[in-house]
Amino acid sequence: MKGCQIIVEGNWGHFKKPETNNNPLSHDLITKTALIGMIGAVIGKERAEMKSLFPQLSDDILYGVSLLNPVKKISWGFTSKTAINPTAAGSPKYFEFLKNPQFKVVLALQNERSESIFSEFKKCVQNSEAIYQPVLGWHNCPANLEWFSEGIFLKKEKDTFETSGFVLAGEHKPKNLSGLFRVGFERLPTFQDEEMWNYPDKYKQVIYPDCPHKLKVEGWSFEYSNEKQKENWCLI
Repeated sequence: MKGCQIIVEGNWGHFKKPETNNNPLSHDLITKTALIGMIGAVIGKERAEMKSLFPQLSDDILYGVSLLNPVKKISWGFTSKTAINPTAAGSPKYFEFLKNPQFKVVLALQNERSESIFSEFKKCVQNSEAIYQPVLGWHNCPANLEWFSEGIFLKKEKDTFETSGFVLAGEHKPKNLSGLFRVGFERLPTFQDEEMWNYPDKYKQVIYPDCPHKLKVEGWSFEYSNEKQKENWCLI
């Protein structure tokens, strides 16, 4: 499969956990659905057009994430008001934000149907261009995107490997959970329909090592390679 790696970073990020509506909490990692929205912003897709592209790209693109900064979260209070009556009394609300999030994100194209979108996104990132401002979940959390590399992904059968990215709980068996570094657990959405609803049965339970550590695990992987590097990743 064709693949690439990019660096995604910003001062703040918020990838809302849908089960936390009153005082929203954030996922530790950029989600696949947030990444798809970012792809649409960079190549200039309007919201109406993105509705049909969300399920397509959810199926056609695989992704993986590793941390380049340790996870740091800060709660911030806001007064929530409506757009219809912005001067009315509002209710205080606390949101959890990621502080200085920085990720290495890998993308793989598993269906040629989305070849043009994939290629256009790569070109924009390589040229430091974006039609609309990409964000880290929220529109007041702008993101910076930096090109890292291009390569090929090959599926490997069950083996022991090291990775700085997430792996799937239940499908990968960690070998070095020694307690000497932080290991995170997350439940990440991987599919969004045309109404932009996340399907509960499409969530994936993942385990990830905090920066700058790696996990040694047993299981399947995708080997990413080019002229300068060779790495193993779990892609979802």
